[in-house]
Amino acid sequence: MARSNLSSNGQSLSEQWQQLKGQALTQWEAMGERERIALAAVGALLVLLLAWSLLLAPALRTLKTAPAELERLDGQLQQMQAQAQEAKALRAAPAVPPAQAQAALTASVEHLGPAARLNLTGDRAVVTLTGIAPEALQAWLGEVRSAARARPVEAQLTRGPKGYAGTLVLTLGGN
Repeated sequence: MARSNLSSNGQSLSEQWQQLKGQALTQWEAMGERERIALAAVGALLVLLLAWSLLLAPALRTLKTAPAELERLDGQLQQMQAQAQEAKALRAAPAVPPAQAQAALTASVEHLGPAARLNLTGDRAVVTLTGIAPEALQAWLGEVRSAARARPVEAQLTRGPKGYAGTLVLTLGGN
């Protein structure tokens, strides 16, 4: 289907543009000096407003927020680098014999008190938690990871008013 450059009255877009341009120029010349100055001032203000809102304001906003964003990202980078170093150290650590890993895991669960129960089956351990504070859970997971070389492979935890409750499945005897 061919596209036509003709409008409904038979004029091309270029001719219509020329006609509108001519009408605007005629109106401009018919205005008084004060009206032209006022219209030019309004036009200049509109150009300044558009330049501000489309070009300058976003750039200034970016400049204003960039230092805080860089600081936040730098903190994240340092945290990830620390975690990478910790992972390397854990990988380089010698393997813990299964009996020693089970003993370390049993001792760590006993430190949690009656809020935790341990069920050992082969190289897997299921820990049932009831009402463990987030800080205590985090510290316990760090202890289990470093002392028993146990890794969580499944977690079904819910957070309630008394802390976390649910089960953790850990695998023993690996780096």
